[in-house]
Amino acid sequence: MKAMKGNKEYTIDESQQKTYQDGGFDIMDDDGNVIAYGRGKMVPYGDYAALKEELEELKAAGENADDQDVVEILRYVAHEKGIDLGKTSTVSGIVKKIKEFQPEGGE
Repeated sequence: MKAMKGNKEYTIDESQQKTYQDGGFDIMDDDGNVIAYGRGKMVPYGDYAALKEELEELKAAGENADDQDVVEILRYVAHEKGIDLGKTSTVSGIVKKIKEFQPEGGE
């Protein structure tokens, strides 16, 4: 197994794993898969705050990330066809607007 931190890489055995892990090294198996992450790692607060805000927005909207992708695609389709969606922001609302749309000329 290997202990990796930054540009440092050491070949270690199981008896050394805890020591290196406590020192902040990630422990990898021989195939390069992470067995354990080093202790003491931190995420910058700005990154944490941004992700937390995004998660709270998704929860508040009652939609998961897949629904957001669908909304974006439907918005693009509506825009390309000249359909005014107004303030509609849900999948069902956008689909309803697209179905109700009558192009000029009465087609």
